[in-house]
Amino acid sequence: MRCSVVALPVLAAAISVVAQAPRPGDDGKYTISSSGITAKFIPYGATLTNLFVKDKNGDDVDVVLGYDDINYYPEDPGHPVYNSIPGRYVNRIGKGKYTIDGTTYTTQLNDGSNTLHSGNNNWSYRVWNVTDFTKDSITFTVRDASNSSQGMLGLVKGQVTYSVSGSKWNIKMEATSPEAKTPLMLTHHTYFNLDAYKNPDTVKIWNHTLYMPYSKRYLVADDGALPTGKIGTAEPNSINDFASSPGLFLGHARSDPTFAGNCGGGGACEGYNGYFLIDDAPKDAAVVQLASAFSGIKADLRTDQPGVVIYSCNWMDGTADLKSTQGTKTNRKVVRSSCVAIEAQDYVDGINHPEWGRVDKQITGPGQTYTWESSWTFGNL
Repeated sequence: MRCSVVALPVLAAAISVVAQAPRPGDDGKYTISSSGITAKFIPYGATLTNLFVKDKNGDDVDVVLGYDDINYYPEDPGHPVYNSIPGRYVNRIGKGKYTIDGTTYTTQLNDGSNTLHSGNNNWSYRVWNVTDFTKDSITFTVRDASNSSQGMLGLVKGQVTYSVSGSKWNIKMEATSPEAKTPLMLTHHTYFNLDAYKNPDTVKIWNHTLYMPYSKRYLVADDGALPTGKIGTAEPNSINDFASSPGLFLGHARSDPTFAGNCGGGGACEGYNGYFLIDDAPKDAAVVQLASAFSGIKADLRTDQPGVVIYSCNWMDGTADLKSTQGTKTNRKVVRSSCVAIEAQDYVDGINHPEWGRVDKQITGPGQTYTWESSWTFGNL
């Protein structure tokens, strides 16, 4: 989550290089909308800046994190990857090394002894091009030159289309690597607080419920959130159980003495920062439901990915401002454990664990097209 800053042009002026390029609104953002959703985006990281959905009273609530000032996205020294697309290989690469066809490649160590999101020049730092824009959809593209992220060889061309319809937000990505075999695994790094930090009783995320009925299994991780290779099974009501019954609070295990260090960090990471497998889910089933009784909002995830990362925002230090669409007079900061990132993706560091059978899914080469698709459907409890 802690990355260096790179120099970038003013975001409001960052538009597509094609002729008759779509232009943003006066706020520098591209807005798409439907009857139940209004979503705003910027080219930096192909980032979602605002997502307005209806609460139980029919009011619009901005349920994702971000900044009012779009020029702060590249300036934030913490670079939390707010609602953007890191790549070309998301999450961790163990010890900053991977092997393809007998050759070992070395990547930037930017997360202790590991690589996170391909290093400090990943796609969430890039200004993408806007190649299509309508009232209810927008398409961004990125051209990732060989070795522009250390150890990531071969040109990769990536694309994401965001669209909205009714109360559904759809995300569809594809990418090709025409020159060489390369690691390729994407996600959308979406941060939620369904109360928009307006709950007067708490700014923490623990009052949200999380239901993942097909995710009894999870990747066991070390102190640095790197999978060890083992796959665990969560028993009912155990700390990593969100499958046994609906309505389990994200903080249901806070009384467990291991909760304070459940996601590592030398015992300093409370809550969650790990990967849950999705097993035997029926086609088009909702595999994750996040909900809050305070706002009455529920969000259902459908995805073609084999699992999700759940990160409960432990490393937020209370210095980042909330947007003007969020918070109260007394709640104006993003504090520790006050949000949750839900990231559909393939197995973390699967490129280094052939025993999982995911290596071929995480390497793309000439003649192949990598695809990823997920949607969030919003409603009320």
